[in-house]
Amino acid sequence: MRLLMLFARLELLLAVRSRWTQLFTVVFAALALAVAGAGYVLSGGSGLQDFARTTVSLIQLVILLVPMTALVLGVMALAPERGAAEILYSQPVARHTVLFGKLLGLFAALLAAQAIGFGLAGLAILQHAGGYGAGTFGLLMTSSALLTAVFLGLAAALSAGATGRRRTRALAVALILWFGLVILYDVVALGAASLLPSGHASRLLIVAALVNPVDAIRTGALLALEGPGAFGAASAALLRFTGGAVGAAAWILASVIGWLVGPTLIGARRLARADI
Repeated sequence: MRLLMLFARLELLLAVRSRWTQLFTVVFAALALAVAGAGYVLSGGSGLQDFARTTVSLIQLVILLVPMTALVLGVMALAPERGAAEILYSQPVARHTVLFGKLLGLFAALLAAQAIGFGLAGLAILQHAGGYGAGTFGLLMTSSALLTAVFLGLAAALSAGATGRRRTRALAVALILWFGLVILYDVVALGAASLLPSGHASRLLIVAALVNPVDAIRTGALLALEGPGAFGAASAALLRFTGGAVGAAAWILASVIGWLVGPTLIGARRLARADI
């Protein structure tokens, strides 16, 4: 545990000093503030939305930006240049300890960056619109943290042991994976459902939403924010399929845990077998 925390602190320090992490912090904070004021601006008003409205508006921003950032920064950090990798993994420390420590440090750095963005937006909203719905903002931060953890695990699976040209290839695959899971997946699921009878199409869309970590976290967040009526008739179908709210929460939690643990263990196994 001592060595794990040592590598976590080292990676946290490197991530905080990274211009990419600093850029993400600034961009995320600016977008969060912009989204908070966008609702009233578009309707011809002025000022900031309250926490509840801002949370619903920010979900899509979190879904798009957080996974890509976690994947890209994760691959860049977990797949060091050849010389640095040889020095790092020649130390008398188990490779999985190094990997888990670096993942923990990266997670802490990205969580801090998101906390700054959410915090600045939250302070502005509190000052101008009051504290109504502040609890929903905390739920959004939790969803963002889960997305960060899941996609850092995917970054570990893609980049563990990848050096030299394989590092560039891992980064390209990460971007393709982000596009597939965040954007293309829903289009394919809807297209496949349109070819099926109504009952089968409904079940396909429900399973697709529960299997994809992005859709699972988004579905859970919206159900928690808006209740069973979040998706209208689709919410009722989902709750029937999963056996109610508790069942839906269990399915979503199982999906998130599976995506969190599975890729991380794959990354550790790949790293243990890699010739560095």
